[in-house]
Amino acid sequence: MHLFFKDPMFDGQLIRAVNHVYHNGADVGECMMTAARIREKDTESWYREWTATAQRIDQQAQASEKAGHLVSAREGYLKASNYYRTSYIFHIGSLTDPRVKEAYRNQRDTFRKAMKYAPYSVEEISIPYEKTFMTGYFFKVDRSETVRPTLIITGGYDCPAEEMYFFSAEAALRRGYNCLVYDGPGQGEMIIERGVPFRPDWEHVLTPVVDYLHTRSDVNTACIAQLGISFGGYLAPRAVTQEHRVSALIADPAQSDLYDAVTKRMPGFLLNYLLSDSRFKNGLANLILKRVLRDPVKGWSLRRGLAVHQAASVRDYIEATKTFTYKDRVDSIRCETLVCAAENDEIASFAKHVYDGLTCPKQYILFKNADGAGEHCEDGNRSLFNQRAFDWLDEVYGLAQPKP
Repeated sequence: MHLFFKDPMFDGQLIRAVNHVYHNGADVGECMMTAARIREKDTESWYREWTATAQRIDQQAQASEKAGHLVSAREGYLKASNYYRTSYIFHIGSLTDPRVKEAYRNQRDTFRKAMKYAPYSVEEISIPYEKTFMTGYFFKVDRSETVRPTLIITGGYDCPAEEMYFFSAEAALRRGYNCLVYDGPGQGEMIIERGVPFRPDWEHVLTPVVDYLHTRSDVNTACIAQLGISFGGYLAPRAVTQEHRVSALIADPAQSDLYDAVTKRMPGFLLNYLLSDSRFKNGLANLILKRVLRDPVKGWSLRRGLAVHQAASVRDYIEATKTFTYKDRVDSIRCETLVCAAENDEIASFAKHVYDGLTCPKQYILFKNADGAGEHCEDGNRSLFNQRAFDWLDEVYGLAQPKP
């Protein structure tokens, strides 16, 4: 899919921003006019123009709120939150950059302002985690104590908890599910504010989340589902290999080995040189990679990986990815599982391998480019993903959807 920019990375992030229009997180015209002001492959103008749009919409929302127009305020704050998040996306590899912290806080704060006027019950939550805590949100369809099935959403490399609302949380609420979103190690608040990096054994992250749900009287603990989005498509299944209180799993896209995913995108000779014991080969590889890392766009994914894993070098990052795997225990997943993939998504190329290794009740869905859903995480037609995924989940739990 091509929307505006020639550069596929820029265009992909624009599609991601526009994608949230379905849940009041964007307006097509605002996104396209912002894109028109951005210079191709210029990450500085990207940050500047998305920030300008976010600030303008934020100010309009504040004016609506002050005048008592609370629906308008909510919708404005939601869009501002998405635009602030979009502004810092290409700088996330530099977590010490004050612009990243400021933009992150702005996207979080405007989201929270929007939630004050949400038609749902929204709680800011803190989940005990080892010697610290994880922050997140618990959404309910209404303010009653009705016991409901609950969906946990686990995001990926650069998805803060707030963005999960636009991806699938609001879609869950529309269908009568509670929903919990959170920032785990390496994500959102934990990495940007506290510097806590990713860990491979996500079962130690998900278990405290499930423990928290078991303390609530409004959660049907027999119907706790887990959705993993983007890199969450590794994290969620990895956790469910051991956390068996989850009764349904959706992996979008399913992945079982981070080393395979990272090295697949690296030329073979470069990987061999980087991991070689030869000082000459290793030096040459690092020289090439330094040039890549300096490129604002081409080096973005690698810089992001170094940052969220807190790796001192590319070699350290590559070595660290070897621990992010559950290839040898895919069959430890016991719950009903939906494996998703998108036709144009390189990361999704691993999904069928995961599906084939499952021994639990399972289903596989390939989302097609012809439907506008062929990009990573079905950006461009996320509503189709939500339709298919929640129809599947309704059937797993034998639920009838609430009347509109």
